[in-house]
Amino acid sequence: MRIRHNDIEINKTDPFSNCKLGRKEYALVLTDIVKNFNDGFVLAIDNEWGTGKTTFVKMWKQYLDNNDFKTLYFNAWENDFEQDILVTLISELKELKTSKNEESFKKVINKAFPLAKSLALGLLKTQIEKHVGNEFVQEFINQTSNSVADGLQEQIEIYASKKKSIVEFKESLEKFVSQTTENKPVVFIIDELDRCRPNYAVELLEQLKHLFSVPGIVFVLSIDKIQLGNAVRGVYGSDLIDSNEYLRRFIDIEYSIPEPNIKTFTKYLYEYFGFDEFFAEEQRIQYRELQQDNSTFIKFAASLFNYERLTLRVQEKIFAHARLALTQFPANNYVVPSLFIFLIYIKFKHNTIYCNLKNERYSLQELVNQVESILPENVGEDDSHIFLYTLSMLLRSYNNSREYQNKEKLTVQDESDSKQKLTFTSQFDKSENNAKLLGFLDSSRGYYSNIHDLKLKYLIKKIDITESILLN
Repeated sequence: MRIRHNDIEINKTDPFSNCKLGRKEYALVLTDIVKNFNDGFVLAIDNEWGTGKTTFVKMWKQYLDNNDFKTLYFNAWENDFEQDILVTLISELKELKTSKNEESFKKVINKAFPLAKSLALGLLKTQIEKHVGNEFVQEFINQTSNSVADGLQEQIEIYASKKKSIVEFKESLEKFVSQTTENKPVVFIIDELDRCRPNYAVELLEQLKHLFSVPGIVFVLSIDKIQLGNAVRGVYGSDLIDSNEYLRRFIDIEYSIPEPNIKTFTKYLYEYFGFDEFFAEEQRIQYRELQQDNSTFIKFAASLFNYERLTLRVQEKIFAHARLALTQFPANNYVVPSLFIFLIYIKFKHNTIYCNLKNERYSLQELVNQVESILPENVGEDDSHIFLYTLSMLLRSYNNSREYQNKEKLTVQDESDSKQKLTFTSQFDKSENNAKLLGFLDSSRGYYSNIHDLKLKYLIKKIDITESILLN
């Protein structure tokens, strides 16, 4: 049994063989763009956090490697403690060094020195040695010893010299890249930039634009543009900064990976976490009432995730918690799959409502109002049925949990026509007089089951993992 979703193994021969989201086709599209526009540009893959960008770019990198591209992968978030971004980026380029282009790489390092931050010589030596090796340290020392001994030049001379140094650095970098690969650009992937310290993220962008934008290198930024925009505003200290306009200075092409098929991903998570070890357990499926729990679980989860547009990471966490919570249930106990997963969703995404549910702070009408405020709008006919059933079970089990003096009637007899009616109103149920929801709640009108006696606190205790684990 798994309770954590591990990183997907990337097959070196067929990188997308374990991809459950059908994303290889998007890698092919991006490869065509890179292959046909190799003069050098910045491509941003813009999707929100938790949508699987890192896994995608790692699979794509392996695909590019298999197709004779030279690639680099740099996790900016793991390196944002570094003091000099220029040194860090050049250290990544070292991966491309061969006997053929070694001299060109030395020139890149030499031309980079005047552009590095004003570090003490000893600290700079340590940085260079750490990132590019002992073989280049002496060249730095030889180049800098005279200038250190002579003291600082006038600021205006430094400025003029720096402008010249930028040109020389870019020329050396372009030559190095041209000797590294033929007819195909180097693809330099920078991941997790939006998670970095704002100052670091902005400085890295500036360096890419002013120092590394040369023919032959395609930079791929894997980002959440909204979060990166927040970093930009944070650096400049104003919400009035147009972060979109600012980022356009650095990004030439924007691409968003299309959303995956939620139903397919839900089925994958169901299988990955081994839910059938519980739902299809022999002691359980002997009860007719419980035999459809697995299909109900998948159907409701897929509908909920689809309407709420939950990120893949949130879906994984909800499923992981659900699988752990199922270890609290004996094999023959009611779970009410749609209510069970809905409560976990509320716990993760609307915790205030969850806490108020747990502490029985709502009247029935207040409960309906709160829950319907988070239910999706414009739900299709088939999906509305299962959402209304879930709402009915929530209301019933919530009322069952309350002390006798606090219980409310779910339905009463209408004095005008002697028919049953609800004691509250639902905006989600679009049927006349909330007839559909009434049908689920008025047990006198149909099939009665022991499930109607279920108490919400029973499910919540399981979801909160308050009891010993039962491994079925």
